[in-house]
Amino acid sequence: MTDFEVPPPPTGPVPWDKPFALALLSDLLRIRRMEEKAAELYGQQKIRGFLHLYIGEEAVAAGALRALLPEDNLVATYREHGHALLRGVGMGPIMAEMYGKQEGCSRGRGGSMHLFDRARRFFGGQAIVGGGLPLAAGLALADKMAQRVALTACFFGEGAIAEGAFHEAMNLSALWQLPVLFCCENNRYAMGTALARSESQTDLRLKAASYGVATVRVDGMDVVAVYEAVQRAAQQVRQGNGPVFVELQTYRFRAHSMFDPELYRDKKEVEAWKTRGPIHTYSARLKAQGVLSEDEFLALDAAVQAEVDTAVAFAEAGTWEPVEDLLRDVHTRQEASL
Repeated sequence: MTDFEVPPPPTGPVPWDKPFALALLSDLLRIRRMEEKAAELYGQQKIRGFLHLYIGEEAVAAGALRALLPEDNLVATYREHGHALLRGVGMGPIMAEMYGKQEGCSRGRGGSMHLFDRARRFFGGQAIVGGGLPLAAGLALADKMAQRVALTACFFGEGAIAEGAFHEAMNLSALWQLPVLFCCENNRYAMGTALARSESQTDLRLKAASYGVATVRVDGMDVVAVYEAVQRAAQQVRQGNGPVFVELQTYRFRAHSMFDPELYRDKKEVEAWKTRGPIHTYSARLKAQGVLSEDEFLALDAAVQAEVDTAVAFAEAGTWEPVEDLLRDVHTRQEASL
């Protein structure tokens, strides 16, 4: 397959009732509109540092997170805004964190790449490629030893498969039959390197299967396919059958990060993949079967935009951490010995 021979857009009926179908559409729109606003604010230098956008990949987080339970652990990458949002972290605290305000979910100290919410068992965006994989294995091991019924969902890009941490985590998870759901977001480019330029074996399932891990591949641009595949995989993990590796084939429409000049792929390729955009293809399917009208779509989009505006206002009104508190939590106080 050449760069421009993209698969046809997802089609077919959506097998859900209207409330659930529209909830998934809202999930997709909430991620997209929040990130579009983040890109705008970055251009205004109100968000600084690194910013990695998820635009184009929304169906992965939207479909997968609907298949998880509140008691499950969730580990993500630095492209984690959508995962945090759909996990229940408020859009206001997420935006405040990107601003660096102390009202942010990580008190303004983490920024875009380090969203975190322990109460929701969202164990962070990880800035290091592959850094979340051993963490996920550790969380799953702790749950298994404590006989706690839950799984750990670990999201990572295909670039992480070149890291030793992937192989170590995969081996131990299979060896100890840990309840880990490995979700590989294969967007075809690890930063600026195409998959075929970095991996001699581009069928990523074979790498997981070599450790005895069950695998599945799914169209990551189709929110219906993602939800159904992750739901089945999660059920298999919950039944004590060990880890499952899910390859979610997706595509990011924006550059790797806001610093990326994006010289490694042709603009025509990006435009070709946009025909498979998860929001317009999913909403078109809903309209075709009479579940969604254009007025309903516009009303839903307007509600999401209002949420974004409220989140930005929250971040703008936030406060900077006092200078005298900057060393707080950096060192542990040691009491003088008696």
